[in-house]
Amino acid sequence: WKTSPAMAGRERVVQLLRQLERAACRCPAHSHSYYQASGHTSSGKTTDYAFEMACSNIRYGEGVTREIGMDLLNLGSRNVCLMTDKNLSQLPPLTAVLDSLVKHGVRFKCYDKVRVEPTDASFKEAIDFARKGEFDAYVAVGGGSVIDTCKVANLYDCHPEADFLDFVNAPIGKGKAVTAVLKPLIAVPTTAGTGSETTGVAIFDFESLKAKTGIASRAIKPTLGMVDPLHTLHMPQRVAANSGFDVLCHALESYTALPYSLRSPCPTNPIHRPAYQGSNPISDVWSRHALRIVAKYLKRAVRDPGDLEARSSMHLASVFAGIGFGNAGVHLCHGMSYPIAGHVKTFRAEGYNVDHPLVPHGLSVVLTSPAVFTFTACMCPERHLEAAEILGADVRNAKQGDAGLILSDVLRKFLFDLNVDDGLSAVGYTTDDIPALVKGTIPQERVTKLSPRAHTEEDLTDLFEASLKLY
Repeated sequence: WKTSPAMAGRERVVQLLRQLERAACRCPAHSHSYYQASGHTSSGKTTDYAFEMACSNIRYGEGVTREIGMDLLNLGSRNVCLMTDKNLSQLPPLTAVLDSLVKHGVRFKCYDKVRVEPTDASFKEAIDFARKGEFDAYVAVGGGSVIDTCKVANLYDCHPEADFLDFVNAPIGKGKAVTAVLKPLIAVPTTAGTGSETTGVAIFDFESLKAKTGIASRAIKPTLGMVDPLHTLHMPQRVAANSGFDVLCHALESYTALPYSLRSPCPTNPIHRPAYQGSNPISDVWSRHALRIVAKYLKRAVRDPGDLEARSSMHLASVFAGIGFGNAGVHLCHGMSYPIAGHVKTFRAEGYNVDHPLVPHGLSVVLTSPAVFTFTACMCPERHLEAAEILGADVRNAKQGDAGLILSDVLRKFLFDLNVDDGLSAVGYTTDDIPALVKGTIPQERVTKLSPRAHTEEDLTDLFEASLKLY
């Protein structure tokens, strides 16, 4: 038989695909052969087989905040709830929003009692304000605390009969699906970290448990994230650093999370597919790109508050990482961070004008990152090595078995260069506190189950102990 040019071309394509399969990541968490092995069976699918991409509309540009009044008019809004915190009440970002609302004749009421690092009590106070206001749209001006509070106020305003625990993540709450259509929400982020302007997630301290939990649903994501890089120039240096650490961990955790096709259970109805689905080919793109921007610009953004290029780039990195983790999810760094923030004793972070002890979210997340990625690297060493290389490590002669140590070393150097507190002990924790920190991590199944490596309470104990000192 003679081979036609068309047949030869097809054979060459098949050969190339086979070569790519052989060269692909062979680790249990990410290899294509492992996906196939866990696929459909005659008894039905136990792990998921699909993923979704959901993200708020994003508008980016210097001075773009001036358009917000026109946006609200275009939405037909006549009575707007404007949420912020007292730290921002006299700063240019809020002034820019107010000027636009007044200029375009938009009627609004302002709620400025948002708590930095919200609690269930502060959420409930904002919900009460929203339910009494008869609002038809929401605007959030601030960092993740403000945007998350506004999401929740909108959610419960649109579910007037709902109990607070109805939508809170299980096992702490009931984790019910959101069924009502929420009102428009425009988020104007003033920090470059949480990515909350892109996601359907709202996090808070559940005070009785001394741990963070949250609400996660695509239904609560903002209608529009208005990303104005001029607003980031007003962040104090340590706020810029801690916000950037949140971006760093969003990117690292979502890129190394359990693949979506290994997450269980498989939903019986798509409304039950979680916002945090596991790593997937689309979120991977956003997470990797965010990590590259962090590597290039975070140190500059912290060291020079007037560096508009660096701060603008970190503002975009926050958006990119938000799209990545908002669909893939995070895992152990975030799961362990919630009790770290919730059990804070007397520590008050520099740069935050608050009247209560505070371990900022980004700091509470990054303090465990060297230990966590040492632990998880054995499941997908290629991804850990790739992340280390992006952050500046020379991995040309690296062995896969050393991936965790290499990434943890480059993270420690990164944190040392940015004057990060020396581990959990520097923010007030001792060995005696570890059982409570472990206990506070266990309910965080929404995120911890996305760890690529299964873990026990003993593993968590070891990770907290390893994080008491960084250097």
